[in-house]
Amino acid sequence: MLGEEMNSFIKVWLAVFTSLCYCHAMGKMVPKGPKRLIFLLPIVCLFLYLPLNLYSLHLGGLTAFFIAWLGNFKLLLFAFDKGPLNTRISLPLFMALACLPIKIQQDPIKENPSSKSQGKSKEGTVNYVIKGLLLAIILWSYNFIEYIHPNIIKLLYALHIYFFLEIFLAIGAAMVRSFYGVELEPQFNEPFLSTSLQDFWGKRWNLMVASIMRPTVYEPTLRFSSAVIGRKWAPVPSVLSTFVVSGVMHELVFYYLRRVSPTGEVSWFFIFHGICLTLEIGLKKALSGKCRLPWIVTGPLTVGFVLGTGVWLFIPQFTRSKLDVRAFEEYAEIGALLKSYCEKV
Repeated sequence: MLGEEMNSFIKVWLAVFTSLCYCHAMGKMVPKGPKRLIFLLPIVCLFLYLPLNLYSLHLGGLTAFFIAWLGNFKLLLFAFDKGPLNTRISLPLFMALACLPIKIQQDPIKENPSSKSQGKSKEGTVNYVIKGLLLAIILWSYNFIEYIHPNIIKLLYALHIYFFLEIFLAIGAAMVRSFYGVELEPQFNEPFLSTSLQDFWGKRWNLMVASIMRPTVYEPTLRFSSAVIGRKWAPVPSVLSTFVVSGVMHELVFYYLRRVSPTGEVSWFFIFHGICLTLEIGLKKALSGKCRLPWIVTGPLTVGFVLGTGVWLFIPQFTRSKLDVRAFEEYAEIGALLKSYCEKV
């Protein structure tokens, strides 16, 4: 089973790389605008189809996230010469930026870059070691899952997803950084230190998604809303629209994982957060910064709200579809494969 899935995985990504070679070459020949978009639309459709060839929770889920969502949104921006992709960069870097959740840092540190980067690297290494240990503890705790309350299990799943995503994406970014010699933006920024929903979604959680959703959804809606309701309140429908699109794209990723019709609960998680965030923005504008609560109050409230609503609406999609069981089976299969390899060595 694992061997067949790996063969499919290799074929899918060979198709991705070949398609991106076409996109890079086509971008040099076709001017930006609707004409380039027409030439890119077949690749967008292909990227929506390719994840259907994978059934593994991890390989299929990450591939869907990388190409069906982020990759396609980047190609749509590329059609109009916006976003991280352009024909001035080399083909290998173009391919990495197109199909991986990475972004080149625009304003790298200029003063004493070597000493600052070394200190940051050491600090980041310790940070990821700690998170790796916490992830290992969570995985170990699953051995006693029959003794743990269901809501605590859902909380562990939420932490599991966060630690896995941050560590996995950081490893991928480190490989790209060392290979191309470019400084990249961080994918996460300590979301557990968030002081508000605006801080959590805009500056700390899954920043690569935020950086792509901003030019594709938020900014166009902001320009339209500014002309209709004025600049002051234009962010309200813009934020809500962004969360609606995010919910739809999460439903798509879940469809790739489960192959069943969406229930809408994942969309409602993001729509609910979009409504709460628009209310937060409106309240901040109404108060004009007159009432600021300390972090000791806003921090736990924000993190507790995100985790609570995640356990309520988001995580049940994993348990109801037995995605957690499939994940355990994949871990067991990988463990057995590693054990067999070690015994041969």
